[in-house]
Amino acid sequence: MDIEKIAAMEIAPIVQSYDKRDTILYALGLGYGADPLDEKELGFVYERHLRALPSYANLLCHPGFWAQDPQWGIDWVKILHAEQDFVIHKPLPPTGRIRGEYAIAGIEDKGEGRGALLHQNKELYSEETGEHHATVRSTLFLRGNGGEGGFGKGPAPAQAIPDKAPDKVVEIPTLPRQALIYRLSGDWNPLHADPEIARKAGFDMPILHGLCTNGIAARAIVAAYCDYDPSRLAQMFVRFSKPVMPGETIRLEFHEEGNNLRFRAIAKERDTVVLDRCSATIA
Repeated sequence: MDIEKIAAMEIAPIVQSYDKRDTILYALGLGYGADPLDEKELGFVYERHLRALPSYANLLCHPGFWAQDPQWGIDWVKILHAEQDFVIHKPLPPTGRIRGEYAIAGIEDKGEGRGALLHQNKELYSEETGEHHATVRSTLFLRGNGGEGGFGKGPAPAQAIPDKAPDKVVEIPTLPRQALIYRLSGDWNPLHADPEIARKAGFDMPILHGLCTNGIAARAIVAAYCDYDPSRLAQMFVRFSKPVMPGETIRLEFHEEGNNLRFRAIAKERDTVVLDRCSATIA
């Protein structure tokens, strides 16, 4: 891995226009619309009174799968999404023109054979008004690297979930084809579509995108704690502990702390924690 080249990397601002079709497609990729008679969810998949889920900020102005370029020396086949955090400063409009500004914040070297963590930040602004909509941080686990040095500083470690019964539980099923729908919103990593690539990465089948699981968690919070008003979800952090296999049921367990939530998500069929040490803030 070329640490110096990655540290000096500059990603030009990316401007993306999105319309009602894009916003609806993202929601369909999260499983919205499974019940066509559920009028509370209809606002996310029907252009009349359309609303954008705040987790859409994770995908907007995506820089593409840049780590696949051999110049960086990253073993891209073994990359996994480790953490994702978004803070909403002004709710996303259901359609718009957004500018994304990127920075590589640092690489934490775990040691030879132990991998490395790459941290990147994204700021989203309205290209039309200049308003600051969101700050997004993501961390990638470079499983095939490590022992090559690092730079910068990572965020503080996330705290463990309280060791007690949850205050609320929400279960959301996924579809066997969900990854194939979700990738149409802009994350084209073949790990989520190509069985051969998935096997090379050590999985029996293409796995669900981490950001799809992230969006499903946001969907659960908006339903259970925001009365389906997406503008009330002000912040959300997740740590990806294990991948979800398309077709599994995601069980979300919430601990309430005033306007803050602590939660985790479990792949119900395998009883495996897939999101851990998560948090959210309700406005």
